[in-house]
This record gives sequence, C-alpha cells and structure tokens, in this order.
Amino acid sequence: AQNYRIPRLWPGDLESDVGKSLLACKQGGTTVAVVTKITNDPHAGDVATARVFSGILKKGQEVHLIGAKKQERIQQVAIYKGAQRISVEEVPAGNIAAIVGLKSANAGETIATDSETDSFEAIVHIFEPVVTKAIEAKNTKDLPKLIEVLRQIAREDNTLRVEINEETGEHLISGLGELHLEIWEYRIKNDYKVDIITSPPIVVYRETVTAKTPHDVEGKSPNKHNKFYIVVEPLEPEVFRAISEGAIAERRVKAKDPVLVSALVEAGMDRDEAKRVKDIYSHCVFIDATRGIVHMHEIIEMVIQAFHEAVDNGPLAGERVIGIKVRLNDCKLHEDSIHRGPGQVIPAVRTAIREAMLAGAKPRIMEPIQTVSYTHLRAHET
Repeated sequence: AQNYRIPRLWPGDLESDVGKSLLACKQGGTTVAVVTKITNDPHAGDVATARVFSGILKKGQEVHLIGAKKQERIQQVAIYKGAQRISVEEVPAGNIAAIVGLKSANAGETIATDSETDSFEAIVHIFEPVVTKAIEAKNTKDLPKLIEVLRQIAREDNTLRVEINEETGEHLISGLGELHLEIWEYRIKNDYKVDIITSPPIVVYRETVTAKTPHDVEGKSPNKHNKFYIVVEPLEPEVFRAISEGAIAERRVKAKDPVLVSALVEAGMDRDEAKRVKDIYSHCVFIDATRGIVHMHEIIEMVIQAFHEAVDNGPLAGERVIGIKVRLNDCKLHEDSIHRGPGQVIPAVRTAIREAMLAGAKPRIMEPIQTVSYTHLRAHET
C-alpha cells in the first residue's frame, strides 16, 4: 500500500534513499516511523504507539524526533496483542510498535534515524478548540503535579489545547466543547488524583484581517541595527479552505516543492508568491519575498519563529490569528552575526507583523459558529 500512500503522506523527495525505502517498506533502509497515539502506563510511563514505515525500530536505539527537533533513546519496544504489550528486541517495517522512552514525542511525531528526514504531514482534525477554561490546583502543593498532568494530557489528545504560564500561574485548557473539557476534568481528578478548581467556560475567538496593509511596515531590532519591512493581507479564500480541509498541509517548507506550489496556484495564489512560501501555520502563510539578502539563510528560522509568535497572540485581544498572508518584502541586517541573534530578530519581526495588521489591514475578531446536525422526526400516520 505504501506505493500510493507515501506520496500522499510524505512531502519529501521520493527519489532519495529515504523515499525509496519508504515506498518499498524496506527493512534494511533508514528507520522512519510515525507516532499515532500517546498513552500513559502507570508502570512504564508514556507509551508511544507508532507505525514503522521503513527500517527497524530497536531497543536501545538512538532516534531523532523530527518535529520536536530532539534526539532520544528508545528504552523498550513491543508489539500489541489486543490490549497486551509483548516486549521484543526489534520491530521491522510494516508493523505497529509500542515504544517506551520517547519523552518528547506527541501524536503525529515523525521518528527517524536520520535527522534530515522530512516529517510526515500532520494529523488533521476537522474542528478546532472553541471553549476554554482556567484550571488550578485546589491545594498549592499539587501545582507541580498538575503542570505535569496538563502536559501529559496535551500529548494524549491532539484536539485539546493546553497553555501553561509558569510565571503568572495561569493554566488554560481549550476543547471542542463543554463535554470534552468535563471528561478531562473527571480524568484529572480520578485517574491522575489531582483535586482541581475550574472556571466557567468562555468562548475562544480568532483574529484576522480584511484588507491589505497599504505600505511596508518597518520593524526595528532592539539594537536598531536590523530592519524588517512587512505587509499583511487576507489569505485567498480557496487557499484557506484547502488548508482547513487538509489538501494543503501546514508545515515548514524547507526546499522547492513543486507539488505544494501547484496546489497553492490551483487554489488561487500567484505563482511567484507560491514559490516563495516558507511556512504554513495556523491557517496563515509566510512568504519570503526578499531578494539578494546575504545573511537571510542564517536568520530565516528566527523570522519564522517570530511569525509563529505573532500568529499565536494577535494584536487586538491576544487571540490566535487565522487566514492571513504575511510577506517579508525586504530587510537590512547587520554584518556581524552577534548583532542579529534571536534577541534582535524575533522581537523586530513579531512587532512588525502586529503593527502591519493594525496599520490599515482592518483587523477583525471572529467568533466560532457551532455546527449542529439533527434529524426531524414525524409521528407515523395511522
């Protein structure tokens, strides 16, 4: 099945060694597996369930978590027999494995022995969290345990959003509805044995823009040595719909991707812009439209991190931003790398994006719409 599945699930080069290994489900190739679920075992700790697409997963093996950008060691591998896990020395391609030892893995994580392996496309959920509650430990002594539990449940349930602010002590959980959150509250109290207090639910909003910034907005680094010129505009409706439906995956675009470019152009984006897309995140697109910037390759990761931070925290109400296109048109960078580090680049780009949204882009706050399905029943006539 991988001959037709891999081209749809994996955005990497199919002619590369990894690509050929994935297509052939080759046991002697590069090890690549995808985590589909995280569960907690009271004796073994976190157990990652993963499908092995290529190579062999072995006990004691060093692997890279591509999404988390971390290297960890597999402590145990097992196969499933119903609910029972049977420990084995290795699990070859074509099987589903239970893995113990991957502390940073989440559902959807790509595991590989080669750190340069492209990540599989993210698991797409139809609906987003729309209800939020504040949660706190009833007893102060349980606060560290609550933080650990919240991190754990966020890994177990990809439709749940957890925000932990250790500075302010505020912890927020967002779910698909009140019942969704009530189920997790029950589990925290009964399964994890933590007494908690929760606030009344509030609705989660989103921010967007309805017009294009009329001119470049300048963002200066704190040391005034670096400048970034940014424009924000609404994302094409068809592109937004394609991202929402999973036809276009949200991911970091590392190299030229003709399949992605074709999908974006087909959805209505200009071809030149589509070729310069560097990141798709939270239904937003970042475009690097700069030309001839010598040190651009050194700072692009910092620029994208700033893009993520600006999208996560909108300028109107601190809500997540969706449906915008951010274009970096130009930048001026200091020649010395010590003067263009993360502490200089990230605040400058983040501020420029927020200011561009406010400077003529007509920002708006959006509220969620609940989808209700029902069947109308009529009494049988006699």
